[in-house]
Amino acid sequence: MKLIARVPATSANLGPGFDCFGLALDLCNEVTLDTDAEPGVTWEGEGAGELPTDGSDMVSRAIGRLAERERVDPPAFALYGSNRIPLERGLGSSAAACVAGLALAARLLGLELDAGDAVRFASEIEGHPDNAAAAIHGGFAMALEDGSVTRFDPHPELRPVVLIPDVRLPTEEARRALPDRVPRADAVFNAGHAALAVLALTHRPDLLAEALQDRLHQPFRLALVPSVAAVFEDLRGNGIPVCVSGAGPTLLAFDTPGLEVPDPGAGWRTLRVPVRPTGVEILDGPEG
Repeated sequence: MKLIARVPATSANLGPGFDCFGLALDLCNEVTLDTDAEPGVTWEGEGAGELPTDGSDMVSRAIGRLAERERVDPPAFALYGSNRIPLERGLGSSAAACVAGLALAARLLGLELDAGDAVRFASEIEGHPDNAAAAIHGGFAMALEDGSVTRFDPHPELRPVVLIPDVRLPTEEARRALPDRVPRADAVFNAGHAALAVLALTHRPDLLAEALQDRLHQPFRLALVPSVAAVFEDLRGNGIPVCVSGAGPTLLAFDTPGLEVPDPGAGWRTLRVPVRPTGVEILDGPEG
């Protein structure tokens, strides 16, 4: 049996939607599982040469966790990953690997794993549901702590631009920078802007520059990467909608009518990546 999981990059938080909002982007990893090949794990593209090949990678771990939960033994298999999502850049690479593993395991083992169960299980493995929700559902997803997800169709005129700096920021470090308590005024600010962001992303893209503002996580994470903070402030100062993608350091900006996101220059990659309306999909391989 040969199966291929195709799973999108995701941008979480989207400014004020901390640990709740996620947007799927049409930048996909593909992971092939082959039960007829010599067991082993290989990678190409992003992370090749540094991702583990001993079965401790996130895809293999997710497959093993689901098999363990269902009390079944999976057959031996080979994994081959072709990665386009950069590692430790705030684009959901870990969630993509986890979701790919769960989807492959469900098909391999003949299990019924509905989307809600997949989000909850991915959250247990990976830590939080926002990236996983968007990777599973596609489009714009809002995830709650109990794993429930509401999916929205993003406005068709959204034009995301992913600005990837040539630096990394591990999610654990980015989370350690956040305060345990926030002023009430900041909580109120974020509640209002989160509601506005839903409207902006689905019906009123002209409101994005205002809606993507945040006081709970972005200022603290940007302080860890001053070079990224400088680009962020320059974009905002020019009226361009921008937010920190996930834990950073990547920035997610949006082209607007008459105002394109500029290339920050050396040390950055600029990708114009459409919103992906669908989440993870499993394809049968040529011999599947």
